[in-house]
Amino acid sequence: MPKNPPESMQHHLRQRLNNHARERWPHVNAVTVRFRAGFAYVAAELPGGESLPLCRLRFTGVLHTWGFALYLASSDSYKDNILPSGLPAGSPDEALDCACALYLGDPTGRSLSDTAARTTRA
Repeated sequence: MPKNPPESMQHHLRQRLNNHARERWPHVNAVTVRFRAGFAYVAAELPGGESLPLCRLRFTGVLHTWGFALYLASSDSYKDNILPSGLPAGSPDEALDCACALYLGDPTGRSLSDTAARTTRA
């Protein structure tokens, strides 16, 4: 069975996603991340207490690169997918932006391709 990342990486991922959500997705109250069998399951906590599953990140062993799968509400499952960069793995920020843009719309008017370009330059 795949191992979860070390506690320090788990803490870093939670902190990174919440910081990014505060900057980019102001209508998200918080981002919750739970770990199981090498995966990080990411959900948005919305006003009114609603929790919205967004995506699953696969631990690759590298802090800044995670595999990406979108949550599919129609089947209550996750499906491996590609990010706007065209890659199946990338930064947690890029994954969060992709999933939030799909499920919540983009409140800033920035396109996903703008986000991908920013992420690949970082």
